[in-house]
Amino acid sequence: MRQLNEDIKRGSFRQIYLLYGEERYLRRQYREKLQKCLCEEGDTMNTHFYEGRNISVAEIVDLAETLPFFADRRVIFVTDSGLFKSGGEKLAEYLASPNESTYFVFTESEVDKRSRLYKAVQSRGYSAEFAVQDENTLKRWVAGILAREGKKIAESTVLLFLSKTGTDMENIQMELEKLVCYCGDRDIVTAQDVEAICTTRVSNHIFDMINAIAAGQPKQALALYYDLLALKEPPMRILFLIARQCNMLLQVKELRSKGFDNKSIGSKVGLAPFIVGKYLNQAANFKTSVLREAVKKCVEAEEAVKTGRMNDVMSVEMLMLTVL
Repeated sequence: MRQLNEDIKRGSFRQIYLLYGEERYLRRQYREKLQKCLCEEGDTMNTHFYEGRNISVAEIVDLAETLPFFADRRVIFVTDSGLFKSGGEKLAEYLASPNESTYFVFTESEVDKRSRLYKAVQSRGYSAEFAVQDENTLKRWVAGILAREGKKIAESTVLLFLSKTGTDMENIQMELEKLVCYCGDRDIVTAQDVEAICTTRVSNHIFDMINAIAAGQPKQALALYYDLLALKEPPMRILFLIARQCNMLLQVKELRSKGFDNKSIGSKVGLAPFIVGKYLNQAANFKTSVLREAVKKCVEAEEAVKTGRMNDVMSVEMLMLTVL
């Protein structure tokens, strides 16, 4: 990322850029920075956007071979194509010797570093990975945004805020906008403000539900489930999230038993290190065999709904009462 910032600062650009990784906010921010630097404002003749897995590589190559119209360069933006995982061979072949006046900016959530297309970008351009940011980075970012709005926040309040928003910077930004508006002219953001205005993610409800089950509080777990239903969350989505949570708990528990630290575990399962700690604490309440059985039962509950043997609402209720 340092090299990317240097290119933007100096105005000296590579012909090909790949922005990838889990943090979509940063991917989008840097794509917009590159667009601002590489493209003339309002130049629709030489600025082109392709998105999704059904784009035509042949069409992109044909366009890339077309000289820019009264401009120094033609810029092609390709987003979420999936070509860096499969199907990018023809584009990789073209990028080995592209038209010198055509520039590319690829934005992808996932890439296969063994693919020909990734190697082609590495050879002729620059790739920047935007991973989930760690706790300290997010705390500084939140405090910085609030400071620009003339507001201060205690570290404990930032941690409360992040526990509600998670690590997704796009979600954090939206919640900060709400928080700033709610606080108005006051210069201190309090825990009460966060509790009053910030939306708790559905995944947090799932986390709390499983905590309640581990603590032997089935009534509390069901109450949280009914809260989600009242918020119009589909039972099958809740089931999916419970299955994902159980699977994640199983993974972090097994990785810790093999001696991996929080940072290594986070890298392997796609969680920020400070979130891994929460998962490990919750996983400690369950035996590995219980978590394996829970994952299995989640699959069986989904099958029961799909085959009509049980309705969706009841399937989740039964799962919560009998599995963990």
